[in-house]
Amino acid sequence: MEESAARDADAGSETGGEDALVGNVNKLMVSPPGYSGAPRKGHLVFDACFESGNLGRVDYISEFEFDLFIRPDTCNPRFRVWFNFTVENVRETQRVIFNVVNFSKTKSLYRDGMSPVVKSTSRPKWQRLPAKNVYYYRCPDHRRNYVMSFAFCFDREDDVYQFAYCYPYTYSRLQHYLASLERRNLPYLQREQLGLSVQQRRLDLLTITNSDHLSPEREKKLVFLTARVHPGESPASFVCQGVIDFLVSQHPVAQILRDHVIFKVVPMLNPDGVYLGNYRCSLMGFDLNRHWQDPSPWAHPTLHAVKQLIVQMNHDPRVSLEFYIDVHAHSTMLNGFMYGNVFEDEERVQRQAVFPRLLCQNAPDFSFSNTSFNRDVVKAGTGRRFLGGLLDDTSYCYTLEVSFYSYMTAGSTAPVPYTEETYMKLGRNVARTFLDYYKLNNLIKDNRPTHIQSSEVTSQTGDEKGNCVGRDGADREREKSQSVRH
Repeated sequence: MEESAARDADAGSETGGEDALVGNVNKLMVSPPGYSGAPRKGHLVFDACFESGNLGRVDYISEFEFDLFIRPDTCNPRFRVWFNFTVENVRETQRVIFNVVNFSKTKSLYRDGMSPVVKSTSRPKWQRLPAKNVYYYRCPDHRRNYVMSFAFCFDREDDVYQFAYCYPYTYSRLQHYLASLERRNLPYLQREQLGLSVQQRRLDLLTITNSDHLSPEREKKLVFLTARVHPGESPASFVCQGVIDFLVSQHPVAQILRDHVIFKVVPMLNPDGVYLGNYRCSLMGFDLNRHWQDPSPWAHPTLHAVKQLIVQMNHDPRVSLEFYIDVHAHSTMLNGFMYGNVFEDEERVQRQAVFPRLLCQNAPDFSFSNTSFNRDVVKAGTGRRFLGGLLDDTSYCYTLEVSFYSYMTAGSTAPVPYTEETYMKLGRNVARTFLDYYKLNNLIKDNRPTHIQSSEVTSQTGDEKGNCVGRDGADREREKSQSVRH
């Protein structure tokens, strides 16, 4: 960890570089150096002053090429990964190469075929750029830092184009989603404000259970799930929404789970970081997933509130807190997988492996072989590690990770890129797995199928009408004059 910190500090010390980046570009028109006339079509306008936006600086290299600098997390220059920006005032058929030059991490799924996502005003569905137009390499022009370059051809002059590291899932999107759930007046769903962030955003808590069916004299089983402690890990929100969507549905499995289990969900642990377009940290520059041991009510208020609730439930004799699952996204691995804790007691070790094994049977994109159990000192302040020590030996604490990029299935030879829908499908399968874990399958009436009905999801390469954003001609012209600098 010391070595990576030193590397990060070195990468951030370029003169006039990342140290100077404290805000997002705001409708920045990038004209050729020395140009003073009226703005022309094709003088690109960059913007990241919107929710979850991130772009700190743009350097004009040539008519065809631009260096882009990620704005570091607020109050923490070490983290530079998430980007999310718009480009407008384009010329039709204008070909460009964008170089993202100041990533703080060297290992990346860009080495394995990952590409940024793009949408435009006339094609509002996010899609991944073709992998053949994306390059990830050490660049001598940038102190041998890793650079991700991608070629793109703008094809509609009036469109505003948006590029992002992964499918964004904003704080406002969550608020709209939760408001739409509330409007359904479901008797088994309760939404409450557990607290407020430093910037006074809502910390929402959902409770999903059929309280009429829970016997007052029997101890109630409780499953607690959190997501987005790391704000740039947007796939976690899609997984979390998949869990919620399934649990509030009329699916027979969901109905049985609500009758037997209390589900508590905190969908966004770090709303300020999400809003600000940070990758890892809160407004004040804290990695909240290292502060579970002693969260401050003023510096880490959302964490403090969630920890208080979990401790309170752990002391409540009427409930048995059986699971804590914290959902994340992973920047270097494929598939979904879990991290668990290490125990001396072999029988407890085996019991902890049961849920991931069952999930592996229900979710084709979940990998039990990537699932691991550790007690790394660096991870001591995480929710999984801290709560694993706090709760008794009948409770299981996991980190559920899902790849930012893709998954391999048992029979596949090439990775399948995740979509928003396949992330949500993993969430539905996580929820479904509790039926197997609690051996409630025999309660399904009339032997109805317990698998989740869902239209077959394929990798999206265009919008609903099959239109791709941008022209594929960018790679055909690349060799001519605007080759990527090495």
